[in-house]
Amino acid sequence: MTTGTASTASASGAAPVADSPAGPDAASARPPLLATYLPRLLPRVRQSGILIPFVILFVVLAVSNPRFVKTANLLNILDQQSATVIIAAAGTFVLIAGGIDLSVGAVYALCAAVAARVVQTQPIWVSVVVALLVGLAIGLVNGVVSTVLRINSLIATLAMSFIVAGIGNQVVAGYGGLIRVFERPGYNKIAWTRWLGAMTSVWIMLGVLVILGLILSRTTFGRYIYAVGGNAEAARLAGVRITAVRIAAFAASGVAAALGGVITLSRTQTSTGVADTTLTFTVLAAIVVGGTSILGGDGALWRTVIGALFIALVGNGFDLLGADPLYKQITLGVLLLLAVGLDAWSRLSRR
Repeated sequence: MTTGTASTASASGAAPVADSPAGPDAASARPPLLATYLPRLLPRVRQSGILIPFVILFVVLAVSNPRFVKTANLLNILDQQSATVIIAAAGTFVLIAGGIDLSVGAVYALCAAVAARVVQTQPIWVSVVVALLVGLAIGLVNGVVSTVLRINSLIATLAMSFIVAGIGNQVVAGYGGLIRVFERPGYNKIAWTRWLGAMTSVWIMLGVLVILGLILSRTTFGRYIYAVGGNAEAARLAGVRITAVRIAAFAASGVAAALGGVITLSRTQTSTGVADTTLTFTVLAAIVVGGTSILGGDGALWRTVIGALFIALVGNGFDLLGADPLYKQITLGVLLLLAVGLDAWSRLSRR
């Protein structure tokens, strides 16, 4: 019976319905278009999508205000954001490795205060070295506490930020809460020397980015950073020293925060030692908006740089257009929520 039916269907020129891809049940069996392409699209958007809003915002600002595209304004943005970009670049290491550093604002302020105090009696280079060593020490402590003692890095670095902020207040206490370095005129050359049209701070930023970029993308340690953040247990079984890698990432973050503090001290010539919580969350927003996963294992330095500059453009645009600063804060909050949400959706789509 089955053979006869098949032969009859073939003889009449009609293909069997069950073998036809366009049969009556094909549409219902075909997966929805969104379910097919969304898992592929979300990771790509999260990884490189920051370029699209960055370019759009740049064009909008250029069209709406001709002053924006002037070389002086663009170089000024890079100069003002140099410390933030440096700290965010090192913070990318921490986030990719599966941690988070909320102490950078306090470390940034403390190291600026330490440098300002040391330079009162010591050469400029000594004050810079001491500040960087202080940042390194705090970064190492953050790494040890969050890995060896197994305290969640968010809690560990948040607690450390309070400790460091208290120390910073003590450093400037004997100077009326404000340390000035105007008496050492050479100190401003760290950030304010102009070379090939750009300030030294911009060149320092570019140098740091090149070094960290090469480490993250071209070295074994860089591969370990991704491995530890992506799957710590698999990395451990592969022989990666997870604790050492994460401690090194936190140490880099501490040094970067100290360097940012030194650059800002050189620019402003004063230090209050007060922790900059705004800087902490600006840095975190730059990293996450740039596409680095808040859960670790995924990210890129160039995306962090674009994220930091995107946030800078938002602020610069609000200033040029004379808009209410309140809306800038709201905009940054929305951007951070969107970035974290996109990361979460991307991870869910892979399951």
